[in-house]
Amino acid sequence: MAGVVRARRPRVEKAAARFIRIDPSETKLAKRGFAACGPEVQRELELHGASFVRGFNDAMATGAGPSLTDSLEHVELAERGFAYEGAGMALALLDLLLPGRSQRLSSLLGSSFGDRHVYMLHVGAGWALARLRRRPWGGLPLDPLLRWLALDGYGFHAAYFSPRAVVREQGRPRRLRGPERKVFDQGVGRALWFVCAASPEGVHAAVQAFEPERRDDLWSGVGLAATYAGATGDGTLARLAELGAGHAAELAQGSAFAAGARLRAGNVVPHVERACETFWRRPVAEVASVTARALATIGAGDTVEHFERWRAAIREEFASS
Repeated sequence: MAGVVRARRPRVEKAAARFIRIDPSETKLAKRGFAACGPEVQRELELHGASFVRGFNDAMATGAGPSLTDSLEHVELAERGFAYEGAGMALALLDLLLPGRSQRLSSLLGSSFGDRHVYMLHVGAGWALARLRRRPWGGLPLDPLLRWLALDGYGFHAAYFSPRAVVREQGRPRRLRGPERKVFDQGVGRALWFVCAASPEGVHAAVQAFEPERRDDLWSGVGLAATYAGATGDGTLARLAELGAGHAAELAQGSAFAAGARLRAGNVVPHVERACETFWRRPVAEVASVTARALATIGAGDTVEHFERWRAAIREEFASS
């Protein structure tokens, strides 16, 4: 793996690993004050959180290197993306907080393992920026276009850990401008899937409480989470599509992002197939290919406006189909 951190880690890095850890209980729905739900949904959503925590704590303990990837690759396939997301947060925090070598995140991104989970690593980096209240991008070695996914992670973190301020009171960081707010809201919408415990009615009510101009992006995040994280059956997905019918293109755009991330990582699971059939009436591979075609139509670019054109191009293909 290129740029691997040395096995003998500096004393300050070892100290950070001891003190910067996440208690797995922090992801319990009751602990966060999220909506109540049935035991199966609760188990699934909390498993996603526990997988994130495992990736975070493993990365803090080992840094970027073979021991980290070996641990991440032993996470259950369905949960592996969440573990890589947690590792992305941890390595970004180490890069931002510790002096000297800032190559931990780039080391993992530059590996074949990190390449498969490149979307989740960028989202995880956004968690670190949110935790430190840094305005993107904080000097992190992110992809010129995918770096905007860190804003999605920023929004998810904000809503997940501060649901009262971000969900109930609809707060947003003042440091964000223009289209940056739209990507942030996609992350907030993704968090609503957890905050509302995968309840279509709960999600719909939460989104409706926001200003109308924010709802499209929130539904985009909902579609992404419903497809990537699941925790529902066909009937729940159909109900979600029914309640979000006025934002069907946004649900589909988020679903396409999730399908692309899952397919690239090689961890497509049944609920991803069900979501793609519900939102697109197409199989996962075809839905994922929409993201690539949309990106090809808009050409190269690295601004947030370009990222927004990518999302719009996906919505346009959905509308035309």
